Amino acid sequence: MSSEHGWRFAAASAPRRLLPSVRARSTVSAVLVVGMALGLAGGLIFYVLQRSLISGLNQAADARLTEVEGRLDLVGEGTLDEELKKAQNQRTGQWVQVLKGEDIVSSSSYDAVQHPITGLRPAIGETVREEAGVFKIFDTDRPFLVVARGVEYSGQKDTIMVATFLDWQRRTVVIVMGLMAVAFPLLLAAVGAVVWVLLGRALRPVEEIRSQVARIDERDLEDRVPIPPTRDEIARLAITMNEMLDRLQAAQTAQRQFVADASHELRSPLATLSATLEVADADVTGRAWAELRPVLQNETERMGVLVQNLLLLARADDQGLKLVSVEVDLDDLVLEEARRLRSSSGLEVPVSITPVRIMGDPHKLGQVLRNLVDNAARYAETTVALGLAVSGSTALIMVDDDGPGIAAADRDRVFERFVRLDESRDRASGGAGLGLPIVREVVRGHDGEVALGVSPYGGARFQVQLPITIPADEMEPLPGETGEIPLAELTTGPGEQRD
Repeated sequence: MSSEHGWRFAAASAPRRLLPSVRARSTVSAVLVVGMALGLAGGLIFYVLQRSLISGLNQAADARLTEVEGRLDLVGEGTLDEELKKAQNQRTGQWVQVLKGEDIVSSSSYDAVQHPITGLRPAIGETVREEAGVFKIFDTDRPFLVVARGVEYSGQKDTIMVATFLDWQRRTVVIVMGLMAVAFPLLLAAVGAVVWVLLGRALRPVEEIRSQVARIDERDLEDRVPIPPTRDEIARLAITMNEMLDRLQAAQTAQRQFVADASHELRSPLATLSATLEVADADVTGRAWAELRPVLQNETERMGVLVQNLLLLARADDQGLKLVSVEVDLDDLVLEEARRLRSSSGLEVPVSITPVRIMGDPHKLGQVLRNLVDNAARYAETTVALGLAVSGSTALIMVDDDGPGIAAADRDRVFERFVRLDESRDRASGGAGLGLPIVREVVRGHDGEVALGVSPYGGARFQVQLPITIPADEMEPLPGETGEIPLAELTTGPGEQRD
């Protein structure tokens, strides 16, 4: 499945959102948050305003009650009734009643003489009131607050009651709540509009980045997304996107170069096989087949090795090397390579070994040694030396030759794929340029490093460093061969260019 089809499948399978854009969701969220804050603020304003108004009414009622109590002591019940009715025109918001038992003996209004205002009957000297609830100001059944006090008059108990009406306070609260009911939606609309505009401006660079990335395809990775002048997260996102595109372009360039080099390398053995088969088919006697059979076999083996190396590198790029981890005696691998080189060439192969055992993949580590030894033997004049030593918790494998060295400027290039330091050299003798890249991949897969320097013999020294994960006291000393090479440190002096 292509990445485009995979993206479409993921987009189709994702749940649909009621608000598909970040801008819309953020705006709605901001409006909801501000709306909840305004609701809480409105409730608090209502509560504080009501308590403030009711507190003022209670204070006015207490003052009126004290005034009536004083006049009762001074003028008596009959005269007090006349005074209360005369003063009612100036105190339209209050009713006053004076009760003796359950009988109304004085009142401020003819409307207030029908029945007692309240059933409160406090003791002499006690003041009680009907406490207002949260929504008392909207109570239409009892549209007033009542304060009652018990007093002594002519040796008997009278009850003075003051009822304060809430009409004016109710209108005040209604006006305030109405203003909030109009202002709050307008404020929410303004908040939504401002957030929508600001988010649009803030997300405009993101949309530009998205549209630019949508125009970039795998055939052309040269374009880059615009970087906004701000130094915020969006600017860092654009920089990160451009860095990702740089990596993708580098990977694509490396992949295309890899395919081109692999095709070029395979062309030579295929051309040889094709030409050889044509010659063999043209010979009716069959003698040419017997002569050309070794050529076909060599080219087939060469192409098989090339394909195997290409497959190994491709797997390393795609999924990483799959390595087994078992105990490996590096000294056995070094000795085996020394015996193989001695039996297959006339070179001198001195060996200096310290027994070392590590955890690793014996097959891949053997391939590392084989590639290094074959590389050294290809350029050596008389000697290829192998060394194995221990430095702290690191195993050192050294492969030296006495051939032409490698210039310092080329010591990193030799580990790149399909690199030949002499492009005019014959491919059959020079190899495909994959041996050393495989060495580097395998060594890195073992958490090691490979370095290139100057050999004590004047040629090149390849030194592989591998971590030792097995304690030294668990290693069994093995008898090894004694060579003539001192285990010198890796040097980096100038070497000669190899032919």
